[in-house]
Amino acid sequence: MSLMAGCSPRRGYEAVLLLADVAAGEEPSRLKATRPQPKRVPVRIPAAPAFPLSAGFFGADLYLPGEPVRAGVLLVPGVAEEGKDDPRLVAFAYSLARSRFAVLVPELESMHRLEVRGENVDEVAAAFAWFRNRTDLVPSGRLGMMAFSYAVGPTVLAAKDAAVAEDVRFVAGVGGYYDIHAVMTFFTTGWFQDGERWRRGDPNRYGKWIFVEGNLDRLEHESDRELFQEMADRRKDDLDAPIADLAEGLSEEGLALYRFITNEDRERAPELIAALPEFLRRDIDALNLADKDLGSLRARLILIHGLDDPIIPYTESRALKKALPAGQVDLFLVRGLMHVDVTPGLVGSWRMWRSVTALLRERDGVR
Repeated sequence: MSLMAGCSPRRGYEAVLLLADVAAGEEPSRLKATRPQPKRVPVRIPAAPAFPLSAGFFGADLYLPGEPVRAGVLLVPGVAEEGKDDPRLVAFAYSLARSRFAVLVPELESMHRLEVRGENVDEVAAAFAWFRNRTDLVPSGRLGMMAFSYAVGPTVLAAKDAAVAEDVRFVAGVGGYYDIHAVMTFFTTGWFQDGERWRRGDPNRYGKWIFVEGNLDRLEHESDRELFQEMADRRKDDLDAPIADLAEGLSEEGLALYRFITNEDRERAPELIAALPEFLRRDIDALNLADKDLGSLRARLILIHGLDDPIIPYTESRALKKALPAGQVDLFLVRGLMHVDVTPGLVGSWRMWRSVTALLRERDGVR
C-alpha cells in the first residue's frame, strides 16, 4: 500500500498539529489548547537478567493521554546528560501523549553518562517487554519503538530480539546509523561515502570531545583520564586549541584513543578504529548494524534524517533502508533538520509532514 493510500484528511491535519506542537516545545500550541494534559507517572521496569543492576530494576516515566489510548510507543532517550528528564525529550513525550500514544521513556544509565553500550540492547528489550505485558495501558496491542541519534542502533537490535520481535509493530528513528565505523570516520575526518563517491561534510567538532568525556571513566589509567579531561576542556572552549603537549603523557591505551580522535585522514580511520581500547571495540562490535543479520526484524521502519546532519550523515539511514526488504522502510530525508531538532520552519515541510503522518498511521493500525 502506498503512503498516501491510508492518509485521511483528519489524520493529515493531526500530523500538522503534532508537528507544530513538537516545534513549540513547552510553548503554547493548538494541540495543547485542544487536548487534555497527559499524566506523567514514574514506574519501575524489571531489568533483563544480563543487565548488572543489583536492584534488578531501572526507572522509567510513563506518559498517559487524557483520552483513550490508540497505541503505545517506547521512546528511547539518546545520549544526553539529563537522560529521560531532558526538557526536549519530556516535551516530545507530552506531544506524543497528546496525540493519544501511551509513551514509556526508560532511564538508560550509560546514555545518561554520555555512553552508548552493548547492554543498552537488553535494557530496551526489557522495557518493551514490560510495556507489552501491560495490556491495561495499551489495550489496542499496537506497540512500537522510537529513538534518536545513537540510540537508534540499540533500538533496532532490541526490536529484532526473539523475545519481543513479533510484537514490535514499528520503529521510528531520527538521525540514526547503520555502520558505526562509517559514523566514526565522519565525526573525526568529515568524510562519508555517498554510493561510490566520497563526500566531505561539516561534522560537529565539539561533539567528538563529548564522546571522549563520555568514556573517560573507562580508561584504565587515572593520568589518562586527567589528561583527556584537560584536552576536552581546552577544545570545548576553543576548537583549535593546542593539545599535543598533553598527549606526550598518555599511556599506550590513551595514545590509541588520542590518535583516533585527532585523525583527519579517512584512509587511516579503519586501522585507528581497530586499535582503539578493548572496551570501545567491544561496544562497537555489539552495536554495529552493518554486520548483523536483520532478517528477524519484523517491524516497519520510519526513518527521518536531515540532509545537513552534522552528527551522523544522512547516508546512514539510506544504508539501513537498503539493508532491509523493499517495502519495510519509509525513509524521509529532510532539508533543514539539524540532527534531531525540529524547528518551527520545519512545520511546513512536506517530508516532515509525511513522516509524522506515517507514524499516525501506525498508531491507527493502517498499513
